[in-house]
Amino acid sequence: MQTFRLLCLAGSTRTDSYNYALAGTMAKQLSLTGINATLISLEDYPLPLFNADDETEKGLPDNAVRLSKLLAQHDGVFIASPEYNASLTPLLKNTLDWISRVPSDGRDPFNTPVFAIGSASPGKLGGMRSLAHLRQILVALGAIVIPEQISIGSAGNAFDDKGDLTGDREAAFLNNCASKLVQTAQRLKSLA
Repeated sequence: MQTFRLLCLAGSTRTDSYNYALAGTMAKQLSLTGINATLISLEDYPLPLFNADDETEKGLPDNAVRLSKLLAQHDGVFIASPEYNASLTPLLKNTLDWISRVPSDGRDPFNTPVFAIGSASPGKLGGMRSLAHLRQILVALGAIVIPEQISIGSAGNAFDDKGDLTGDREAAFLNNCASKLVQTAQRLKSLA
């Protein structure tokens, strides 16, 4: 069986972030199925606020280049996006903007991996509005984003002490999203 590498991250660095918990739960689910899954925190890749003048004067930040290469090295990426004012976080948007500026030297960070998205929120909508914007941005960057996604409402009660989802419905959505991400990544890798 081929080895598939999947990357999981969250658009939040907040302490006890529900979305980092969701990204961790996805990484755990993928690992349980034998997939090589890696969970990263954007806190480990700080970036300045995107400014084209700074890019011209100082060049690309090292962390933008590192993240671009990291995405391109994986067959699939899961992004958990919090919802801020009915959209994605400034942190996530800024990160995607910087990565999009890195010239591709082989595998493209948006065209190579397959993307899946999810959100966890204390509200009842579960961050659904952020996912529409995130999907739109990723597609504009040339990414393939699977239709299956996961949205966790009332996130304060959604995870147990081990980081697993407490609700059967939410766990089923996570399993479906993980399965479709792996299937799509496998199919596209076999065509390459």
